[in-house]
Formats: sequence, C-alpha cells, structure tokens
Amino acid sequence: MPLKIYHNPRCSKSRQTLQLIEDKGISPEIVEYLKTPPTVTELKELTQLLGIAPRELLRNKEAEYMAQGLDNMTLNDDAIIKIMVNHPKLIERPIVVDGNRAVIGRPPENILELI
Repeated sequence: MPLKIYHNPRCSKSRQTLQLIEDKGISPEIVEYLKTPPTVTELKELTQLLGIAPRELLRNKEAEYMAQGLDNMTLNDDAIIKIMVNHPKLIERPIVVDGNRAVIGRPPENILELI
C-alpha cells in the first residue's frame, strides 16, 4: 500500500511535507481532502492511527470552528467527526499515512519517522 498524504496544495506546510516525501523518491497517493473529504469511517480510522481524539485533529483558528460551535467542550467525538466531514477545512493538515501508522506533518519533519 503506497504512502498517502491528505494534502491541501494551498498550505505551505502541506506542500513542504509533500516535497519532503518526493525528495525521498516516494510517489505518494495524494488526497486533496478539501475536494474529496474523508468519510466518517476514514476520519475515525485516521484519529485511531494518529492516536488522538477527534478534537485534537481540529484547526481551532478557522472561522468555521466557532461557527460550528466546536468551542462547546461537551460535543462528543461522533459530532466532531461529522462536522469535519462537512467542513474539511477544519481538519489539521497534512496527514501522512503508511499502512497502520500515521503522523501529522507539523512540522513537516514529523513524517520522517514513517519513511
């Protein structure tokens, strides 16, 4: 299974992470998650692989964070994931997956443990 990157080409960290992967001679599967958002199941799998709660995958500086009421700490994981599916801009990026392991490329060097 090839390396996969959940990528936003407009994000400098995402571009740097992709470049780092390609510089290692790897051609990853690129998922532009703003165009093709992950499903509820995929997001649950990603948080599991990352070893984090869905709330930890949120970009809390985005306008949508407040607009969607994500500052409400009583929201459960399923509610948070559903909001991320409908508003993928809220998903922290980039996420790199290699089989049953995943890391967030912030900073991009984080992904070196996968490759």
